[in-house]
Formats: sequence, structure tokens, C-alpha cells
Amino acid sequence: MNRQVLAHSTHAIAVGSKSFAAAARLFDPRTRQSAVMLYAWCRHCDDVIDGQSLGHDQQHGDRSDGAARLAELVDLTHRAYAGEPMQVPAFAAFQQVIARHDIPLRYPLEHLAGFEMDVRAHPYATLDDTLLYCYRVAGVVGLMMARVMGARDVATLDRACDLGMAFQLTNIARDLVEDAAIGRVYLPADWLAGAGIPRDRLVDLAHRPALAGLATRLIDLAEPYYTSALQGLPALPLRSAWAVATAHGVYRRIGLEVRARGSTAWDERVATTRGQKLMHLLAGARLALASRRGSTAERPADLWTRPR
Repeated sequence: MNRQVLAHSTHAIAVGSKSFAAAARLFDPRTRQSAVMLYAWCRHCDDVIDGQSLGHDQQHGDRSDGAARLAELVDLTHRAYAGEPMQVPAFAAFQQVIARHDIPLRYPLEHLAGFEMDVRAHPYATLDDTLLYCYRVAGVVGLMMARVMGARDVATLDRACDLGMAFQLTNIARDLVEDAAIGRVYLPADWLAGAGIPRDRLVDLAHRPALAGLATRLIDLAEPYYTSALQGLPALPLRSAWAVATAHGVYRRIGLEVRARGSTAWDERVATTRGQKLMHLLAGARLALASRRGSTAERPADLWTRPR
């Protein structure tokens, strides 16, 4: 079963996220195995809610059974923590990870609460609503990944959460039109009103210039979280710091490219090339090495603070 679980997890990350797969290769073997298995669980939960396969072919139709799908995921999560045998490969992988790294139950439940926001079409009235969503679907994944890498102290976990927040803000900006086409708009309603964009007309080409302005706001908002996240590198093992710094560079590049393209950012999906990934791999190595001798700055007080 272990061989099957690892094979399933490795396939999930290879198909679901080439960027994360590239960074995961930099971990030491034990950390890589756990990171890949944790990713497989996150990917599986996302796929179950959206009726897709490894992040692709997302449903555009009826999602009326979303609440039932979510309830099943929550139930399986509790059963995994209770030590029951798991037949679903992603949950079998997850069960190994939570036991190996003592991941608190509240973290995966928070992650599933993020999917609940999708299932229940949570209204995003203000930026705080958007940031809460970012925390649940990505910040808390950063917390779980940090524990996989051996982090336990509050300060390092805060930085890991910041990186997840930055990643999700970037993802939202990149996928604004794609998400809106299936009825999901994570931009705060007050931002949309200020830009003169009706929520139900966000995909219209006429609104692209104004939408580009809101995407720029998201990318700019992500920057201090990206900066803060680097302050967590000194507390990580060198190879883990290298992997995190590489992922940091790759995802940040996506956001900067979205901002640079302006109103054409959604003509095709923004992604990094192999050459750019290699560049960030080398830059990540330099950052990881520099972190061995650097000092750590205080986390800015004005950043969104995760629940304790």
C-alpha cells in the first residue's frame, strides 16, 4: 500500500502542479515524500469539490451536491485521524503524513472550511473576506508544509502562512476571468464597485482595463507577504529552504507577469517557462545559502494575522 500511495501522490503532483513538483525535487527524500503526499491530499480534496481531475477539466455546470462532497471529505479526515484504514489513496497518504509530522486536526479542517466557502458561495464583501479565504485554502497549507519541514515555533509558522497567502493572492489574480466564468469571484465587492465592474459581468472584455487595475492591487498586496515569507528560511534545513525559496521565486514571477501584461493577462494562462524555473532554482539556492548567515526582521504588524 505504501508503494501505491507514493506512486499515486507522485503522479498527482506531476500532473497537478509542475511548479510545485519542480520545487519538491529539492527536498531531502523523507521531506519530499511527505510533501508530495500532503499535496496529493490537498489536490484530491480540491478535485472532489470541483468535480475535476488533478486540477483539470473543472465542471461548469451544477454543483448542487457540493455540500455532500464536502461532508464526505470532513468525515474521512476525522476517520484518518482516528486511525481507521483509508481506502482512498490520497487519504492513505494524508494519514501517513499527519502521523509522521504530528499535524494538528485544526489545520486540515481549516483547509476544508476554505472549500466550504466555495460550496456555499461565500460573499466577499471586503478584503478581510478575501484574506480569510486565502488563509484557509493556502495559508494553512503553508502551516502543514512547515511542520513537514520540521518547523514548530510560532514565528516560522507565521512566515510559512505568509507564503501561502502570497501564493493564493497570486493565483486569484492569475485566474480572475477563469474563476468568474464558473461563478467564483474572490475580489472584494467594494473593490469591484470602486472599479465600476458588476460582479456578474467581470468576464466582459470591456472591463479588462479596470480588471487589470484590480489584479495589480492583488499583486501589490501579495508583495509584503512574499517579503515576510523569506524571513522564515533561516529556521528551515538548507534543502528545505532551497525548495521554499525556489517556489517563492516561481510563484512571484507569475504575479509579476500578470501585472506586466495588464488587460491581456487573461488571453492565455500565465505560467513560467522551463528557463525561468531554472533561473529561480539557482536564485533559490543563493537565497537559501544567504539565509544561513542572515538576521531575521520582525514580521510587519499590518499583515493579516492567522488565527491562533
